[in-house]
Amino acid sequence: MPIVLRRVHDSDLPVFFRQMNDPESLEMAAFTPKDPTDRDAFDAHWQTMRASSDVLRTILADGDVVGSAAVYGRPGEREVTYWVDRAYWGRGIATEALSALLSEVPERPLFARAAADNAGSLRVLAKCGFRPTARAVGFANARGGETEEIVLRLET
Repeated sequence: MPIVLRRVHDSDLPVFFRQMNDPESLEMAAFTPKDPTDRDAFDAHWQTMRASSDVLRTILADGDVVGSAAVYGRPGEREVTYWVDRAYWGRGIATEALSALLSEVPERPLFARAAADNAGSLRVLAKCGFRPTARAVGFANARGGETEEIVLRLET
């Protein structure tokens, strides 16, 4: 299944909103918006991101919108993030999409964060060259409590 990244279109946002409201995906991601069902907050967030210098991409698999990937933040502190629809988990899509995104964005270092128990995301990040550098504990909205996270860094 060919994986392609492209710029985010307005028509992608309803798909992202639906994907980011899947209860199992939210639990796995842990660090999510306080109220993922708040469409106004979702739209405001995406409007701000799209007006920034962040690198935002839609992930397409066989032409279907299956998620998003981004590099965001201030220079020297930029992080990657990605979200893949749960129906597509376990197919290598996140790894291929993140790898493609990293090819587009040459600056290093880049950082990533994942809940310590999110084995799938940690595996994707490791395959793309990220290495754990620290552990932290933060409030995870999707879990309603403190959750350990791993901070990772990509040097080259």
